Amino acid sequence: MKYPSTMALLTSLSLAAGFGEVDVKQFKALQGKGVPVIDIRTPQEWKQTGIIKGAKQMVFFDVRGNALAEKWMEDLSKIVKDKQSPFIIYCAHANRTKAVGNWLVDKLGYKNVYELKGGINYGWIDLGEKTVKAK
Repeated sequence: MKYPSTMALLTSLSLAAGFGEVDVKQFKALQGKGVPVIDIRTPQEWKQTGIIKGAKQMVFFDVRGNALAEKWMEDLSKIVKDKQSPFIIYCAHANRTKAVGNWLVDKLGYKNVYELKGGINYGWIDLGEKTVKAK
């Protein structure tokens, strides 16, 4: 399967709104029900702020902003078994997750993609929630 360039992903950001945004309370409820959580940030970001406990670490954009879509989709298929299964993605401020989420829903047909409102920085850490050390 051919995957889009970083520019194509970012362009889709403004064209689509097909996935849900969850706040901390909703995030915890979904995670508590076993919904997978995926941190799409870079290893440097994981080291700097930690990760949300239970999150899978799967880089989507490298430090230069290049999409690593093929590898990421391969890893996603090990966690999310079908396009109907719900999962949550998050990044630093929710900018990257908007691009990735819209792409997953609009271009690949996923039905239940959620993002953490505000990302880990504004939607988690700034609200007093704890992180754990990244692997």
